[in-house]
Amino acid sequence: MEYLVAVVEERSFTRAAETLNVTQSALSHQIKALEREVGGRLLERLPRGVGLTPMGRAYLPHAELAVRSAGLARRAAKAAAGAEGGELHVATLHALAIGALPPVLARWRHEFPGIRLHLHEYLTTDELRDHMGRGVADLAVGPRPAGWEGPVVSLGAEEIVIVVPRDDPLAERTDPVRLTELAGRAWVRCVLEPVIGGERWLDRECARHGFRPLTAMEVQHASTAVRLAVAGVGVLACSVHVARATAGAVAVPVDPAWRQEQTAYARVELTGAALRFAEMCRDGVFGGRVFEGRGDGREAA
Repeated sequence: MEYLVAVVEERSFTRAAETLNVTQSALSHQIKALEREVGGRLLERLPRGVGLTPMGRAYLPHAELAVRSAGLARRAAKAAAGAEGGELHVATLHALAIGALPPVLARWRHEFPGIRLHLHEYLTTDELRDHMGRGVADLAVGPRPAGWEGPVVSLGAEEIVIVVPRDDPLAERTDPVRLTELAGRAWVRCVLEPVIGGERWLDRECARHGFRPLTAMEVQHASTAVRLAVAGVGVLACSVHVARATAGAVAVPVDPAWRQEQTAYARVELTGAALRFAEMCRDGVFGGRVFEGRGDGREAA
């Protein structure tokens, strides 16, 4: 199965053999043995490489999951024993990777230098959840996943703030800003902004206060959005950690406060290194505060 996945990823027997550090004849022999076992051809040669047959397309997702599960099992065993050469794969959102998690990653490197950490970044919560379901990592850190059947551990709440540049009048505020005060301001928006009940999150929040937000510009990445806000393109709603990690950004709290629950979740119970990483996030970043959702959509999704 590992050989099959490698050939599909590389689209070449030659490159797959090099990646696996085996001879091409040994690789071909194993693929043929697998095809005999399943009772039909899984791969076919194409003018530009190798592709999957219909039987191969049906077989591949299960092979990928099996190979990744075997990798997870090996890593979990090594990490639980504190073995040198152990690995921990963490999946998360890009906004968390550039905001809340760097201090945790630095602490991990200091306390567990023998366990290599691999970070997998995704843009949306759906993408993060879907890839975790395919077994790409040992655990995920992100908002509570809808419909997740495995264990989910609440890490606490992350505050969502308004970002403005240092020369903005709001930068001098010592008290939280009410959303109605921003009715005439233009906003920097992310095209991947969450949608709640068929409505974009910021539109929903502003509508609660009687206005529709003016959009100055839409971008895809949180790191781009916060830099545009610092440049004065428009105000931005983002996590306090992303704001604090960006030079020149001033984080202004909102009244009533916006909060977003963050969780750690996996396909199996968190143990060993995965559990320790979740504990670091809870204790060092999100404070382990119990998240209390208000049920009215005001928590940023």
